[in-house]
Amino acid sequence: MSVLSVRGLSKAYGGVQAVHNVSFRVEGGEVVAMIGPNGAGKSTCFNMLNGQLAPDAGEIKLGEASLVGLAPHRIWRLGVGRTFQITATFGSMSVRENVQMALLSHHRRLASILSSAPRCCVDEADALLERVGMRSQAGRPCAVLAYGDLKRVELALALAHRPRLLLMDEPTAGMAPGERGELMQLAAVLARDDRLAVLFTEHDMDVVFGYASRVIVLHMGEIIASGTPDEVRADPRVREVYLGDA
Repeated sequence: MSVLSVRGLSKAYGGVQAVHNVSFRVEGGEVVAMIGPNGAGKSTCFNMLNGQLAPDAGEIKLGEASLVGLAPHRIWRLGVGRTFQITATFGSMSVRENVQMALLSHHRRLASILSSAPRCCVDEADALLERVGMRSQAGRPCAVLAYGDLKRVELALALAHRPRLLLMDEPTAGMAPGERGELMQLAAVLARDDRLAVLFTEHDMDVVFGYASRVIVLHMGEIIASGTPDEVRADPRVREVYLGDA
C-alpha cells in the first residue's frame, strides 16, 4: 500500500481552477519532486495535503486513513511532517531546545513545559540533531545560525514525531549551492533508511534531477507528465511549458 495516495484532487478560487483532477502516489523510500511554472498549483496542492486548505473534490489518503477535512495538527499526528520555504524557529532558544519543544508535543507532554522542559527528551533531541548534522551546534541560539543550518534544524523538527510522509516546500530556497546538495542527500538517506515517503517542490532543476527518484510536473493545475527524471526531462510538453531547450 502507498504511503500517500491522491485521487481526483481539485481546488478552485472563484473561476480560477488552481488544481484540477490531480492523482498520484508516493511510496515509502521514494523521493518525489513536484515541479512546474509559477502558478502551476504546487503550493495549493501541498496545502491541501497538509490540511491548510480543504479540497473542493478528491481523496487524500495516508495509508488507509483519509486526510480530507482534518486540521493540520491532526494530520501531523497521523504522520505527516512538513518543512517550509521560509524557516520558522524560536530564535532566542537553542537548537536543542527547539527540537525538545517538538518532542514534548510528540509525546503529549506540553503540560510540563514550564517545570521540566529543560530536562525532557535531551538524548532524543541530540540523536535527531546528530542525524541532520547539527549535534555540534545543539547549544547555540537559532538566531545566530546560518540559513542552511536553520534548514537542517527545521528538518529535525519535522522528524521529531517520526513521520511516514515528509512534505518539503522548496527545501533549498535561499541556500548556497553546496548546501543544497547536502540537504537533499540527507533527505534521500532518510527516505532509504526509514522507508520515509518524501514529496518536495523545487525550482532548482539540478536538485530535482539530481535527487528525485520520480518527478511530477504540474501546469495550470493539471499533471502533464510523471516519470523518472530522464523521462520527464525528455518530455516535449514539459520542455515547451517549463524546461525550455537549455
